[in-house]
Amino acid sequence: MIDYENKTDAKYSLELIKKITDSLTKQDVELILTCNSEIREINSEFRSIDKATDVLSFPNKPMPFAPLGSIVISDDYVKKVSLELGHDREDEFTLLYIHGLLHLLGFDHELDGGEMRQKEQILIEKYDLPESLIVRTQKEN
Repeated sequence: MIDYENKTDAKYSLELIKKITDSLTKQDVELILTCNSEIREINSEFRSIDKATDVLSFPNKPMPFAPLGSIVISDDYVKKVSLELGHDREDEFTLLYIHGLLHLLGFDHELDGGEMRQKEQILIEKYDLPESLIVRTQKEN
């Protein structure tokens, strides 16, 4: 189950998000859609990085019946990046969700030697989505 809190006026379908989640975990996931100013506050408080970001993941400690964790997505980033790259906002929202979900599942693209990138690519191809966050970031560097 997705526990969804939308703090914006954006409307996204959760159908694909639920399908992806169910294919990877049986645990619930909290999803929060917010704006740059709020995600900046969260990023500053929990990561000591005083800037907005696109997606944050907060895994819970494994416990019976506990949700897997929380994913926070900035809709401002969804809008901006989808315009810049010329793809659908729904697709960008889904890509950011996949990225956050994989982090909740223990993947870490900065340390794992490409495992998270491979898992993202499988999901992208399966659901016919544009390039992943990791691929775009690697192209920028």
